[in-house]
Amino acid sequence: MLKAFLSLVALVLLSSCSQTTYEIVIENGRVMDPESGLDAIRNVGIQDGKIVALTEDRIEGEQVLDAGGHVVTAGFVDLHRHGHSPENYQAQIRDGITSALELEIGVEDIKSWYAEREGETVLNYGASISHPYSRNIVMTGSNAGLAGEAAAGSLSPEQLERLKARISEGLEQGAPAVGFGLAYTPGATPDEVLEIFRVAARHNATCYVHVRTSTTDTSNVEEVLEYSKQSGAPLHIVHLNSSGAKLVPQYLAAVQKGIDDGVDVTTECYPYNRGSTFIQSHLFNDWETYSDEEFGGFIWMNTGEHLTRETFGRYREQGGIIITPPSYSLEMVQAAIASPLTMIASDGMWLENGRAHPRTFGTCARILGRYVREKRVLTLMDALAKMSLRPAQRLERRVPMMKDKGRVRVGADADLVIFDPETVIDKGTFEDPVQHPVGIRHVVVNGVAVLVDGEPIDGVAPGRAIRAPIAKTAASY
Repeated sequence: MLKAFLSLVALVLLSSCSQTTYEIVIENGRVMDPESGLDAIRNVGIQDGKIVALTEDRIEGEQVLDAGGHVVTAGFVDLHRHGHSPENYQAQIRDGITSALELEIGVEDIKSWYAEREGETVLNYGASISHPYSRNIVMTGSNAGLAGEAAAGSLSPEQLERLKARISEGLEQGAPAVGFGLAYTPGATPDEVLEIFRVAARHNATCYVHVRTSTTDTSNVEEVLEYSKQSGAPLHIVHLNSSGAKLVPQYLAAVQKGIDDGVDVTTECYPYNRGSTFIQSHLFNDWETYSDEEFGGFIWMNTGEHLTRETFGRYREQGGIIITPPSYSLEMVQAAIASPLTMIASDGMWLENGRAHPRTFGTCARILGRYVREKRVLTLMDALAKMSLRPAQRLERRVPMMKDKGRVRVGADADLVIFDPETVIDKGTFEDPVQHPVGIRHVVVNGVAVLVDGEPIDGVAPGRAIRAPIAKTAASY
C-alpha cells in the first residue's frame, strides 16, 4: 500500500511540474472518459506507462502525437477474441483494441499460454481456462478442439473430479475466468456444468458461456442463470446477438430478469448478422438435411467461395472455418447494440491464410462509424463505455490490474486510442474481409506508441498479461 501511495504522489508531482518533458504527449485531442464523463480538449502527458497529465496547458514531449480533430479515449478491451497470433494482434491494434482476451472457449494450459506471449505481444492479452478443452483432456488424454466424440459424451464421476481439479488448477495459475462452449459440448450435463460453476465461484471467477442452441425460447439462458444463482459464480453470456438470433428481445428480457432476481450477469454482442465457426463442430451434425439454398449461404473462409452440398461435405471432413448464413436481421443486431445491457466484443477469429470473418478486423470501427455516426443507435460516450470501461470493470474483481484500464485519468495505464469520429469506419466484407478500418490514427499500449498515423510501429512489444494473482501453490500440468 505504501509503495502504491508513493507512486501516486510521484505521478501527481510530475503532472504539476511545468518543466517536465514527458515521454509521449498527445496534443489537442477531444479527451473522452466514460468513467468521469470528461469530454473536453486536453493535452495528455504519458510517462513510465501511465497517464500523468491531463491539462489544458501546453506540455512538452519527447514524442508528440497530434490529435487535433480526433477523439482520445481509453483503448478498447475485447473480452471475446479468438486468434492470438502476432498477425491477429496487428489486426486488433488497427481497430483500436489494446487488450484482447480469449474468454469464451479459453485455453487448455494457462501457464504455457501466458509464457509463450510474455514480452512478445503488441497489446495486452489474457485467456480463461477452458471447460471444453479440459473436458477433452480428462476424457481422452488429448484435446480434439470443439469437435470429436468426447464433446458428445458424458463424464464418469472420476472424470468429473479430474475436470474440477484441472479447472481449479488453471484458476490458481491466474486464469481470469472459466470459458464454456455449451453449444459445442452437448454431452455436458447440468450437474457437470453446475459443478464447474461452483469451482469458479470458489475462485471468484466469472463464467463466460456460449449457451446451448435454442431457436424457440430462452430456456438456454435460463439454464445458465440458474447455475449462476445456485453457485454464486458471476456469469457472462457471450455474443447475445448470434445466440439469440431472431429472439434477441426475449434474450435481453431474460438477462434483465436475471439481474432483477439478483444474478450477477452481463452480456455482449458484435455488430454483424453472420457468424463464423468450425465446419466440423457438432453444431452442424444435421448438415445432410440442409437444402441447396441453405448450403449456398455458407462461405469457406480460406477462399471466400459459397458452398454447395458437395463442398460442404468435403470441407467438413477436412475441417476448417466457415462464415455462416444470416440467421437474423440487422434490426436484431441493432436491438442488441442499443441495449444498455450489452458490451461490445468482437468474437474475432483465427486467421486462415490471413483471412477471417470481418469482425476480426473492424468490430470497433464498425460500432463507431455505422452505429454511432450513421445510425445514431448509441451516443459516442455510451459506445466507448461498452468497448472500454465496462469490459474492464467486468474483469477487475478478479484481476485488480484492470482498475487502471478502460479509463482516461491521471494514474491510469496509458492504453489509448486516437480516432477521427467523422471518418472512422470498417471496410471488410464477408467475401473480402481482410481490409483494415480507416479513421484509427494512433494507438498507445502501456505508454508505447504501437500505431502512428495509421501505421504499425515495428519492433515494439509493450503488451502485458491480463492475469489474476497466481496462487503460491500453483503448479504446472
